[in-house]
Amino acid sequence: MSRIVVGLSGGVDSAVTAWLLKQQGHEVIGVFMKNWEADDNDPNCPARQDFLDVLAIGDVLGIEIELVNFSREYQERVFAYFLDEYRAGRTPNPDVLCNSEIKFKAFLEYALRLDADYLATGHYARLEGETGVRRLLKAVDANKDQSYFLYRLDQAQIAQALFPLGGLTKPQVRELARQAKLPVAEKRDSTGICFIGERPFRAFLQRYLPIQPGPMVTPEGRVVGEHQGLMYYTLGQRQGLGIGGVKGAEEGAPWFVAGKDLAANRLIVVQGHDHPLLLTHALSARDLSWIGPPPEAGGRYGAKTRYRQRDAACEVVHIDGNEIRLRFDEPQWAVTPGQSVVLYDGENCLGGGVIQ
Repeated sequence: MSRIVVGLSGGVDSAVTAWLLKQQGHEVIGVFMKNWEADDNDPNCPARQDFLDVLAIGDVLGIEIELVNFSREYQERVFAYFLDEYRAGRTPNPDVLCNSEIKFKAFLEYALRLDADYLATGHYARLEGETGVRRLLKAVDANKDQSYFLYRLDQAQIAQALFPLGGLTKPQVRELARQAKLPVAEKRDSTGICFIGERPFRAFLQRYLPIQPGPMVTPEGRVVGEHQGLMYYTLGQRQGLGIGGVKGAEEGAPWFVAGKDLAANRLIVVQGHDHPLLLTHALSARDLSWIGPPPEAGGRYGAKTRYRQRDAACEVVHIDGNEIRLRFDEPQWAVTPGQSVVLYDGENCLGGGVIQ
């Protein structure tokens, strides 16, 4: 029997994680992480209700529940980076950093102070192998696989991690929750960035970054509209441009964001989903992190440049300690600076880096 701390979010996945471990005879301690304090009274920030749900889960399972506040660590390690990236015109992925810096660093350290043997979460991923050479594998449920968000974990972190849901599908998890009579069995999954919740993204960002409107232009320089601030747009974006009725070279074709000119504060827009400026045959990434041995130059792998994307066949054309360059067999659509590219060897998640 092991002593296991489970990160309980108030959702069905982490609740079933705790139930499964309890069923296996382990000593389970549930911990609710508070990572954001600025909006305790905002209806879009459901932390209060989530904590009440965690307490209800604890009552059903008969386990101890603790609340721990990581708001300061989150502000310093995740949110500051999030704002810096938007200022630089990139589109960051804070969930990746939250896993490596908060859940499996600050939270793991807390769990170890409780004399825990392991930290378990409701992530859909699998771990395999002995300590020091463990591998992070995709989940059985391809629709829920979250290995993409875990690629920055190192061997020390995954040595004390457990992902009990990795071999289950989401419908199976729901059914287990019903069988266990967990109060969150039918609770819908949360969406949006953790600290933003489901509020309008622009309204949230305006509180921290100044608005700087500017022209929307075609690659040839023709002004077709006005943007509300480069930070509000991401490559490949179609909705919310407000220029659907503007005529271009292709009459009736939808407009997409294809680039940002920070120096001139211009948003580059193009017509057509398959416009050449939206297609990328190669990319470079930095801020690299590898779970095990790094990939080799000349090696062929699968890569995801965004969550839920199918693995794209690629070749490593260069790699050193600071940078990796990839060439894809087929052009990739709307590859976005600031997002992560994650490499796979079949089911095995190797790691990755931040797209430049």
